Amino acid sequence: MNEPVKTTLCYLHKYINNELCYLLIHKTRNDDPNKDKYLGIGGHFLQGEKSEECVLREIKEETGIVEEEILHLEHRGIVHFHSNIYGDEDMYLYTGEYIGEDIVTSRKCNEGNLIWYSVERICELPIWEGDKVMFERMKDLSKPINLDLTYKGDKLVRVIG
Repeated sequence: MNEPVKTTLCYLHKYINNELCYLLIHKTRNDDPNKDKYLGIGGHFLQGEKSEECVLREIKEETGIVEEEILHLEHRGIVHFHSNIYGDEDMYLYTGEYIGEDIVTSRKCNEGNLIWYSVERICELPIWEGDKVMFERMKDLSKPINLDLTYKGDKLVRVIG
């Protein structure tokens, strides 16, 4: 049995017109299994990398945002994905507040298009069903997240945690 792929995912937030928003990538690459979906910022670990190093590197690569522009970067937990198509993944989930002054959505991102989107309306977007579960768990700041999500194809068939 193969080891799960290790990845990070971060939801950076800021207030826009008094509304809490997350920075998302609308995935547009044809070779990406997430094509046409909206996700947070993140990606695969490099050899020997720790999760915080990975998430900060991925944030910089995908958005140009540097560590000094992030307040309260917090490891929120781990989401274990199981898929009969894409394999298994252990995703280290982070949140943080963007405090920079730049308009990051105008920057080029090789993964897709950057957009700030309302936290309250995020589930209206094309996202993975498991992400809806994760967003619900993220509302409780006092509990670490430990989710086990199983997919058959693109359909969520089991949630533990």
